[in-house]
Amino acid sequence: MADLSVIEPYASHCARPIEAVAADLESYAKLLAKWQSIQNLVSRETLGQVWTRHFADSLQVLALTRPNDRLFLDIGSGGGFPALPMAIGSKGSDRHFVLIEPTARKVSFLRSVARELGLNVTVIGRRSDETDSRETGVPDVITSRALAAMPQLCAWMAPFFGPNTRALLHKGREHVEELTESGAQWHHDVLITRSDTDPGGVIVEITNLHGKSVS
Repeated sequence: MADLSVIEPYASHCARPIEAVAADLESYAKLLAKWQSIQNLVSRETLGQVWTRHFADSLQVLALTRPNDRLFLDIGSGGGFPALPMAIGSKGSDRHFVLIEPTARKVSFLRSVARELGLNVTVIGRRSDETDSRETGVPDVITSRALAAMPQLCAWMAPFFGPNTRALLHKGREHVEELTESGAQWHHDVLITRSDTDPGGVIVEITNLHGKSVS
């Protein structure tokens, strides 16, 4: 059943009434449960907590976006988080979401959800390091959740970064150590926002990403 209470805080950041957003999220939840038996999309223990652990956790990123953010790139989309809930919240606007996911069955799932819910989503069925940035365009925002540590994420994100691109990345308690490690190889400006849904989690905002010169 839809749990409006956990997504209500993000109502003002959605492009349509929260009840309509909740109805699409409920459809998404049913598709997730159906496909879970075919492809492991989320951890089994979180499937029963999908509204808090996945939907609200994803929608909180909308609160960190800007009105002129139009193109979103999600790397390693997996079961669709955070990109698909963000696309559901943005439905009816001119925002476009490009999802990169190499696993064929997950690609089929993502395309199925996007098609059934009428989302402005493109799914690319390849690894990010096999994807030409000219194919995606320069994103305003890059997202990723539970994919890799910061040094590797920086390497995967860098080819897509433009001068005004920002990355909004879900991270856990290890984010300080990861940022220290990535800082040895990459220049990046960092802003940390505490997660609304995970007491130990944060959203890491990365700007001005580029590799450091090797002397």
